[in-house]
Amino acid sequence: MTAIAALISPKPRDLGEGFVVRRALPAIEKRAVASFVFLDQMGPVAFGPGQGLDVRPHPHIGLATVTCLFEGEILHRDSLGFVQEIRPGDVNWMTAGRGIVHSERTSPEVRAAGGTLYGLQLWVALPKAHEETEPRFVHHPAATLPAWRENGARLRLIVGEAFGRASPVETFSDLFYVDAQLDAGADIVAPEGHDERAIYVVEGHVRVDGEDVEAGKLAVLSNDARTLSAVTAARFVIIGGAALDAPRHMWWNFVSSSADRIEQAKADWRDGRFGKVPGDDEFIPLPER
Repeated sequence: MTAIAALISPKPRDLGEGFVVRRALPAIEKRAVASFVFLDQMGPVAFGPGQGLDVRPHPHIGLATVTCLFEGEILHRDSLGFVQEIRPGDVNWMTAGRGIVHSERTSPEVRAAGGTLYGLQLWVALPKAHEETEPRFVHHPAATLPAWRENGARLRLIVGEAFGRASPVETFSDLFYVDAQLDAGADIVAPEGHDERAIYVVEGHVRVDGEDVEAGKLAVLSNDARTLSAVTAARFVIIGGAALDAPRHMWWNFVSSSADRIEQAKADWRDGRFGKVPGDDEFIPLPER
């Protein structure tokens, strides 16, 4: 039995102004891993003075976003009025529910001097019973998240429950998301007892029960996969949990179990029925397709 059920190479996506991300989910090989329906790697990129990230206000429904950085910072603003900088090790968890609008930009202070940006953003499809929940936003500083060392591994639990620990980030579904840094030659046992699991290798060379996974690859694990080994010093994330409770439709920034709900969200954004982001008057128009 192979330990890797699918090996996915991310596709580049331009978010505008020449800022390109690497998108591993959704993919032809696998639309979702547990309730994780989207995974983007941002950077590493270096901005010169006067440059930065400018993702203008845009809407979401039916999902939660989780943003974690390795380097740099992002200034989050949303239609609930939250303004929050996220820095390495922190977690921004935004529940869109029935609808939220947010922007992601480089702060004026960092933009003036120039800086770097490197990290991941994932989307979690909310369970059908909570797809239309009230939107909310929470920020968790790095110091509030479980972090530990074992056998040449440095581990941080971003969300969910794994390795006998629990993250303080409140979620609506059974899932986990672990940030792992391993010294060359170190290994750990992947969390077990879950419907679906995967690893995304950010840096280095990893083996799953002897099968190779290079940097920039998403490996969907089989039920039998057990040992994650670092051939070189490596950084990767492990995600997984219970399978989705129903298939999801995805269009642009909208996720829902209902195709009609997606159409309603498109009309609402086109006709200006979503909220506004205080302090950020720009917006991304509804795409033609």
